[in-house]
Amino acid sequence: MAEDRNRRPLGGPAGKGQQPVEDFAESVLSVRRVAKVIKGGRRFSFSALVVVGDKKGKVGVALGKSRDVAAAIAKGLRKARKHMIEIPLYKTTIPFTVEGKHSASKVLIRSAAKGTGVIAGGAVRSVMEALGVRDVLSKVSGSSNPHNAVKATLDALMKLRSAKHIAQLRGKTVKEIVGAENVAA
Repeated sequence: MAEDRNRRPLGGPAGKGQQPVEDFAESVLSVRRVAKVIKGGRRFSFSALVVVGDKKGKVGVALGKSRDVAAAIAKGLRKARKHMIEIPLYKTTIPFTVEGKHSASKVLIRSAAKGTGVIAGGAVRSVMEALGVRDVLSKVSGSSNPHNAVKATLDALMKLRSAKHIAQLRGKTVKEIVGAENVAA
């Protein structure tokens, strides 16, 4: 049976012949108690919204649900690691300004000069820090519900393209698109 490279067997730390678990930035955005009404009353469970990132351009967001909080968070983390997406970064920021929308939330994310820091509210800040972005400006308009704000942030980030990808689409070189002095190493 082939094991997932991000998971260890339950026996403890990685031993001989096993790959170590990668170091991920993990944060829990919200934990909610939800109820299902049944014949005998209400059955309570929990849902946890989590963000996972490698701080090198990969990020994943997921919702875990279970009868207890710890299991809900663990399920969310496992699901988020499994569904990580890669986002192109430019030095310590994003390549260009993007806007994302989900439900009633709109998120504007702008690239910023080095040393600016992450100027973003709760949910967007967690995603940016997990992604590895150190300099960015953002604004959430409309609903600031964490679920919708995170999904709007991911919608915006999915619109980002690297200079290499854009040059390839246009049939040009990166130097022609960006300019010789702006080409990142």
